[in-house]
Amino acid sequence: MTAAAGPLGRPTLDALRQRTSLKWQLHPGDVLPLWVAEMDVEPAEAVVAAVTDAMRAGDTGYPVGTSYAEALHDFASDRWGFDGVDVGRTSLVPDVMVGLTEVLALLTAPGDAIVVNPPVYPPFYSFAEHSGRRVIEAPLDANFRLDLDALDAAFAEARAGGRPAAYLMCSPHNPTGTVHTRAELELVAALADKHGVRVVTDEIHGPLVLPGATFVPYLAVDDSAITLTSASKAFNLAGFKAALATAGPRAADDLARLPEVVLHGVSHFGVIAHTAALRGARDWLDEVVVALDANRALLDTLVAERLPGVSWQPPEATYLAWLDCRALGLSEGDESDPAARGNVLSLAGPALFFLEKARVALSAGPAFGTGGDGHVRLNFATSPAVLAEAIDRMASALA
Repeated sequence: MTAAAGPLGRPTLDALRQRTSLKWQLHPGDVLPLWVAEMDVEPAEAVVAAVTDAMRAGDTGYPVGTSYAEALHDFASDRWGFDGVDVGRTSLVPDVMVGLTEVLALLTAPGDAIVVNPPVYPPFYSFAEHSGRRVIEAPLDANFRLDLDALDAAFAEARAGGRPAAYLMCSPHNPTGTVHTRAELELVAALADKHGVRVVTDEIHGPLVLPGATFVPYLAVDDSAITLTSASKAFNLAGFKAALATAGPRAADDLARLPEVVLHGVSHFGVIAHTAALRGARDWLDEVVVALDANRALLDTLVAERLPGVSWQPPEATYLAWLDCRALGLSEGDESDPAARGNVLSLAGPALFFLEKARVALSAGPAFGTGGDGHVRLNFATSPAVLAEAIDRMASALA
């Protein structure tokens, strides 16, 4: 089986194994790492040029200015028809998760509740709990869409006794790749207003919406929210630390209280790289999205043909596949166990089986909270050849 590789086929497997990042160094060399959110691509030339030029010019100091925010404004306007990124209502933060934690600290206090939609990005649990907040779950429904009744109940529980509460939304959703519709977001905004819950969104995968879906920034429906984003996932820049918090008009005073010390973790090179990506690497991004769409279709075929005991719902965004392996009958850990929930390195059940027996590294479902038992998350942002080999290995291990 073949597919057009595009930018996902350019780095060879040998070249990828020379990388010193977490994805390629955590496991032994015989393992195919399809777990952490790094893409197997070569960097965009616009980013390489911007960072190289800065190095050659000795521009290696501290970040300042609004170039990143201006680039995000233009990107959001051009790509999403959204002009709500007001540069005056933005702040640099070291990365999206640090930014989320700092924003939640502005809106809540230790002991207050944070609502999340499991299965969800594991650091939502670990960062919230590390900062002393309680996590209340409002699980997605059986189709991986927002369950508004569950959210209503969670909001009521979170606000019990009149304490402040926040809702941490993943949009698009990780690990399911769900893209929330405008209608769904409007209902979320109405519920948040009804209960007095503040909404904070992680929109880092917004540029990675695949054909068939449309991304709607949450600020388009709720001017009291604060959103966090960066170019790191879409342009494969996780090593360049820089992100942006953007407040709606009614949240501007809250964001203005962000402590100055938070800015100390922002990388000047991160700002340069992310700005260059948003401005000069859009054609590169388009090629990547085409390749991801092809891999999505390829994976759908491979799972149906080679893994009949595994089911999945192709994602609307991201490069992440949420695979349901419960029918395989593999033992699993407890998704409510704090040692597993939120711990991206914790392995059990199918993830442990496929690592040991197939030499394929996947993310274990219990880390993603309720609904994670018996599931694994697979990163398909790799070459079609590697993707096919990984599925072949998994099938052979199950034979």
